[in-house]
Amino acid sequence: MPQFCCVAQGIIIYTDGAALGNPGPGGYGAVLMYGPNRKELSEGFRLTTNNRMELLAVIRALQQLKQTGIPVIIHSDSQYVCKAVNEGWLFNWKKKGWVKVKNPDLWKVFLELYTMFKPKMQWVKGHAGIPENERCDLLATSAASTQAVGVDAWYEANRNSADGLF
Repeated sequence: MPQFCCVAQGIIIYTDGAALGNPGPGGYGAVLMYGPNRKELSEGFRLTTNNRMELLAVIRALQQLKQTGIPVIIHSDSQYVCKAVNEGWLFNWKKKGWVKVKNPDLWKVFLELYTMFKPKMQWVKGHAGIPENERCDLLATSAASTQAVGVDAWYEANRNSADGLF
């Protein structure tokens, strides 16, 4: 997987996730920016949920970063993702051993990356004309509709269990 490196100032990331049906084919999109540098990411999955794709977009974006200690701001239109961090839900879920948490596989990966990069989570209104958010939406929906070949293995293996899904 290629890496995205930035030095100095800060990294701005926009993310979005989509599912055509919920569950259904899904995808994510992310735009990473640092000064004049820009990188776009997207990937589609054959069966998943919108919230899983919203969270996976943030994870995949953070996985591109090579250096810690640089300010990172993530703009997401997912209240699920932003509130989990900004309102402390994530840290309580960990303290309680991830009991009855939806998407624990992804939250555990996110928490490791969050601890490493300490991004600021900023909620933005979706479909409000914010260019990078609109671009992420297009990347996510295109990946869901035309590139949905990836397998969200955890979701597919656990989709019928009573706990841990959304």
